[in-house]
Amino acid sequence: MIPALGPGSGPIIVRMMICSSLWGSGFLFMRLVGPDVTPVVLASVRAGIAAIALSVFFVLRGDNPLPQKSDLVPWLTLGTLNGWVPNILTAFAILHIATAQSAIIQAGGPLMVAVMAHFAFHDEKLTLRRIGGVLTGFCGMALLIGPAAFQGLSGEGLGFLAMLGVAACYALGNIYARFVREMPPARMALGQQVVSATVATLIALLWSGTAGYLPALDRAVPLLALGLFATSIPITVFMGLIRMAGPTKASMVGYLMPLWATFFALTFLGETINLRQIVGAAIILLGVFIVTTAPRRVA
Repeated sequence: MIPALGPGSGPIIVRMMICSSLWGSGFLFMRLVGPDVTPVVLASVRAGIAAIALSVFFVLRGDNPLPQKSDLVPWLTLGTLNGWVPNILTAFAILHIATAQSAIIQAGGPLMVAVMAHFAFHDEKLTLRRIGGVLTGFCGMALLIGPAAFQGLSGEGLGFLAMLGVAACYALGNIYARFVREMPPARMALGQQVVSATVATLIALLWSGTAGYLPALDRAVPLLALGLFATSIPITVFMGLIRMAGPTKASMVGYLMPLWATFFALTFLGETINLRQIVGAAIILLGVFIVTTAPRRVA
């Protein structure tokens, strides 16, 4: 069964709605930034703003935001898997495919987590129900992608491939995070953004120099919104949600995020979705539901 929230769950529901809506808005803000800002520069500015905001948050609560020796490996790993790589791929993908489709593909990440966890953890073995959920979700992805899967490395096909890479990165990051037991989640989030900003900025400067940042000046408002409202704030809220409700209930945010992203795309961007995409999205979310609510089996 899906985790019951029970009486007195109002604050938990509020945090879920805040977190999912803000994360979902990230796709809207990236679309509003437009194609003039390259994906690498967008990833650099987004993570930079989030890293500064989280560092200020640490200082205000009396914590040291500077990395310690024990932080380096987790920060570098999470900053790559959950930071600059998926940020660049997402920014690239929305140049080729619709916002709602991007969010739905990313929401299928738990399907990949289930497969990877089967090999990584003895208490996360795939049961028949979880295998059925994974297969169901992948069938939904195939339906959602549709003919674009046969276009090769061009157009929509390349965009969908990028979002599949995003989902795989986040899945690997989630698996790795389970091995990092001594570092507080908020500190992992800080390191993730610091490394993401540093690497993305280095790539951007090597690729296009400081001139690559000039178009970003005209997109300051959506970029600030992306870094603050769609990155640093939801990460902080999510960490509080984990402490308040536990990781299982907190994971329910994943069901809400693509719905918010779709709502923003339809309302503010004028995008449309067809019946095939709606059915594909529903099948993906059904597969995720089956996987995340199925009982675990120990080997």
